[in-house]
Amino acid sequence: MSEAPAPLLQVRNLRVEFNTRRGTLVAIDDVSFDIAPGEVLGVVGESGAGKSITGTAIIGLLEPPGRIAGGEIRLAGDRIDNLPAEAIRRIRGRQIGAIFQDPLTSLNPLYTVGRQIVETIQTHLPMNAAEARARAIDLLKEVGIPAAERRIDHYPHQFSGGMRQRVVIALALCANPRLIIADEPTTALDVSIQAQIITLLKKLCREHGTAVMLVTHDMGVIAETADRVAVMYAGRLAEIGPVQEVIHHPQHPYTAGLMGSIPAIGQEVERLPQIEGSMPRLTAIPKGCAFNPRCPKVFGRCREERPDLLPAGATRAACWLHDRTAVHADERR
Repeated sequence: MSEAPAPLLQVRNLRVEFNTRRGTLVAIDDVSFDIAPGEVLGVVGESGAGKSITGTAIIGLLEPPGRIAGGEIRLAGDRIDNLPAEAIRRIRGRQIGAIFQDPLTSLNPLYTVGRQIVETIQTHLPMNAAEARARAIDLLKEVGIPAAERRIDHYPHQFSGGMRQRVVIALALCANPRLIIADEPTTALDVSIQAQIITLLKKLCREHGTAVMLVTHDMGVIAETADRVAVMYAGRLAEIGPVQEVIHHPQHPYTAGLMGSIPAIGQEVERLPQIEGSMPRLTAIPKGCAFNPRCPKVFGRCREERPDLLPAGATRAACWLHDRTAVHADERR
């Protein structure tokens, strides 16, 4: 039996805070996970759960007043969360690529896509202009842009939404990064283009051994793409485990609610189940488990103590239902 590969990315007890006039808001609270080379970790949850901020913290793009207030982030064993801005800028692009939701925010409308890719290649790799242009054309071909030799001299507005996202993926791959943070990379695209982008991401993992952190709210994308999935709620991990286990056998009531709200093909129901209420604001996270006001299985300890991730079948879930002593003690009261 072969050993699992050493993690490429290790996030340990990450805490992100925002200092405001009303006090300190905790956006990410004690989040830990690993991603192995060639693995896709999907990160899901409602808007405001902390998915994008986690990715932003990893690539060193947190805007003030946001800051990493605790924990550590390691890439291939080396700590990167405490590096000066110039050092993290060199890592970003060279070792970590980023794909964002709106390709227009990643591309400069005043420059051809070729100039942007060539400049990025030459920033990170020892290549002259001709070599960098040849690599840029190869990258555009790899991400499925037809007539790449001609399209390389076009401007972003001359590409469709799906083609622009392919250019962004080519830009993220310029320097053969070991990790890609993909933040809602398919949200603005129609379904057929989404499928093509998902296929492309999977191909990159398979052929380059790239690790991918895929941030999305779309469980269909996660089911198609991810190896494991992390479910976030109010800045913490609610559940993490193999994607098929989390989808088909969710162990946290919040995960079960998310999965129950997805329609199944051939299923005829008048109404899909929904999770009552809404996610708490950062200024009003309740005591105990943050999900307890919305949880159909809440009991006493949930309102008093916040659970860490506990073994729950094939996954781990931050839920007292998986601490039998907690459940039995509450039943005796």
